[in-house]
Amino acid sequence: MNQRWSKLVSTASTASVLLLLWIVAGLAFDNFWSPFVVADLFSENAFLGISAIGMTLVILSGGIDLSVGSVIGFTTIFVATLITDHSVSPWLAWLTALLIGTGFGAMMGFLIHVFELPAFLVTLAGLFFARGMAFFVKPESVQIRSETYEWLSSCAVPTGGGAELELTTLILLSVFAIALVTLNLTRFGRNIFAIGGSQSSAQLMGLPVGRTKVLVYAISGFCSALAGITMTLYMDSGNPINATALELDAIAIVVIGGTLLSGGVGGVTGTMLGFLIYGTIYQITYFASLSSSLATIAIGALLLTFIMLQRLIVAPAEAE
Repeated sequence: MNQRWSKLVSTASTASVLLLLWIVAGLAFDNFWSPFVVADLFSENAFLGISAIGMTLVILSGGIDLSVGSVIGFTTIFVATLITDHSVSPWLAWLTALLIGTGFGAMMGFLIHVFELPAFLVTLAGLFFARGMAFFVKPESVQIRSETYEWLSSCAVPTGGGAELELTTLILLSVFAIALVTLNLTRFGRNIFAIGGSQSSAQLMGLPVGRTKVLVYAISGFCSALAGITMTLYMDSGNPINATALELDAIAIVVIGGTLLSGGVGGVTGTMLGFLIYGTIYQITYFASLSSSLATIAIGALLLTFIMLQRLIVAPAEAE
């Protein structure tokens, strides 16, 4: 009951902040409530949202994944190089990238569980390794020239008012729907919450702790690779420096969304709300013609506020 209450309060707090931002911005700026702005919120940062959803599963299980940004960067340059320099089909390039990302995540999960290594250090090593491999593939940006990309760029779903949901947004929403069902309606999802709440208790209950942890990191690696592919669809290029430090943005979004860093409490609904808050803050700075550094400062302040809120929520539960 305490976990349900904590999750409800955290999600409600995040939703309230998002609603307040939209009301204030809508009253302050003309056309802020336009469907074009909503569509841009999703399309411009879809790759970040996808990686944040993968990060949510990891943090819910009591772990952390610092390799996210580097895997995205590697994926973009890997896919771009295969397509442009080696004339590989985009579909084959994407499949290969997804397999590499999933395998890389599974390997980190295996090391974390079997050798009982800190997730922070293992994924930090993964961060350096993946970024180094990105520069090994190609040290400079590569423009993607492909008829498939040109065709996919025209794929969109009209939402009214002339606005459209682009393919990158549809990918994000699909990942969100799958994660939502997985966490709330499957045994695997229940295992994630149980392990994040107390790994020792989960082991005593006979839950497949090792398999679940490896799968969680494999899914995070898959989401990172998918985010990299999504970034190439949005930018039509790949670059080894892409998504540098993006894992920090993903963690911030997850925490703002109400997921506890200690694990066991939270969900992807809150993460999606946190993602929208992140995008809304940057949209406000754009409409107000302010420096994007102010958006970063605002996100930092908001992150600290939510960490303090989480502590206030968790402390009474721990006392009981």
